[in-house]
Amino acid sequence: MTYDEFNHFCQSLPATTCVVQWGNAFVWKVGGKVFAIGGWEKLEEPAFTFKTSDLNYHILQEEEGFRPAPYMASRGMKWIQQYKTINDENEELEYYITESHRLVSLGLTKKLQKELGLNQSTTKR
Repeated sequence: MTYDEFNHFCQSLPATTCVVQWGNAFVWKVGGKVFAIGGWEKLEEPAFTFKTSDLNYHILQEEEGFRPAPYMASRGMKWIQQYKTINDENEELEYYITESHRLVSLGLTKKLQKELGLNQSTTKR
């Protein structure tokens, strides 16, 4: 995945904003909270950082091309960085970014979730 593809995908998720900060990284937020970062790698290849569930964190930290995210994981947060693309893994990365968006949005206040149209039940009683 290129940074252009990353930015296009993150932009397609609901209620997202992007800022360029932290060494020219693309920092994507939902409700003002970070859910994905494109950048932070000193090598030529793109690197993508995202929040994970506990289970995915433990699985991915052992996978080739993934590692606990610099800075964040050392502070006890369950964030992973994909720093090396093995094959064409865009679909897998899109899944993890979408899941990160969901996890972060669930941490927002119920009021803000409602204002942003996130995590709203579609069933009526």
